[in-house]
Amino acid sequence: MPKITTYLGIGSNLGDRFTNIRRSIRYLQSNPRISVKKLSHLYETSPRGGPKNQSQYLNAAVKIEISLNPFDLLQYLKTIEKKLKRRTPVRWGARTIDMDILFFNDLVLLHRDLCIPHPLLHERVFVLKPLSEIAAGVIHPLRKKSVRAMLKELHGRNKEVVTVFS
Repeated sequence: MPKITTYLGIGSNLGDRFTNIRRSIRYLQSNPRISVKKLSHLYETSPRGGPKNQSQYLNAAVKIEISLNPFDLLQYLKTIEKKLKRRTPVRWGARTIDMDILFFNDLVLLHRDLCIPHPLLHERVFVLKPLSEIAAGVIHPLRKKSVRAMLKELHGRNKEVVTVFS
């Protein structure tokens, strides 16, 4: 199977957020069918949706090359989340780790278990900001806009604060 360029979004707002993200990257690197190519800085953001009084999130984007189909990748990401003790009893609630497939080459997939590109990425500064750092020119296959253009458009409507974590 040829290598497929894929972009992931990763976030954490429970426990040691930095370590949770670092460990998720290590799990990605440990899979011989996944090659981590680029990692954005970490960005700190307020939670969006879900219960009130959640902790701040750390978010990152990762470029990987894989020789997996999208469903096998999704299953592996769920395995990583389980190893990092993700529990989400409440929709959009706090979590130790959240890993989403954002783009899978230019694939468009609408399935009950998986939608690619991620159906909300164009509405989320906390996804687009780190993604623009590593994939500004990538074109959304449905919206026909670059990541950079979607972020710029969103910044015009949304004053959400996203800061680089140091």
